[in-house]
Amino acid sequence: MQLTPQTRIGDIAARYPLATRVFARHDIDFCCGGGRPLEDVCDERGLSTAEVLEEVRRSTSDEEPSERRWDQAPAASLVRHLVDDHHEPLRTELPRLETMARKVVRAHGSRDPERLGALLDTIVRLREELEAHMQVEERELFPAILADGPIRDDLLGSLTAEHSETGAALERLRQLTDGYRVPEGACTTWRALWHGLAALETSLHRHVHLENNVLFARLGDTA
Repeated sequence: MQLTPQTRIGDIAARYPLATRVFARHDIDFCCGGGRPLEDVCDERGLSTAEVLEEVRRSTSDEEPSERRWDQAPAASLVRHLVDDHHEPLRTELPRLETMARKVVRAHGSRDPERLGALLDTIVRLREELEAHMQVEERELFPAILADGPIRDDLLGSLTAEHSETGAALERLRQLTDGYRVPEGACTTWRALWHGLAALETSLHRHVHLENNVLFARLGDTA
């Protein structure tokens, strides 16, 4: 792939997995915003497109052999990876984060009631939406892909829109946690919650990228 200012962010991330580290460093959305040209996003964020491109090129020269090129993998392998390495861990992690958030609100809610209350509400809503979203994928989309069968016309559009809602929820969590900076005097649970939410953001960005920019893009190309 020839990298230019007009190359779409999602295409770069799909072709060069380590480029996602560059995008994360500059807070560039490579999952829900993956359809935008790199130049447009850099201009919007006040970044030098040439410098970001050079960082991406350096990252591609150091591409690790163990970094799987999911854009080249069979669809069945990608589906199994999404279920085993993203969906299943979420089913454990989301309840854990909600439980910790409830403990923090009970113990420290009076310290910052508005922010901590909004944080808990966002986590609960995100869990409900993701669990429903994953059910639709596993009961309808993924079986159709594995069977090489037809996919409902509006399904990919609906799932992509839900990904955008997930992205908005993650941005809300980042704002409410002040970029996951642990507050002074925070207890162990509070610290663990902040670290867990930061890890959730990283994982979900990767998760949504693989679906939007790799799997769904492939299905769109064959439609």
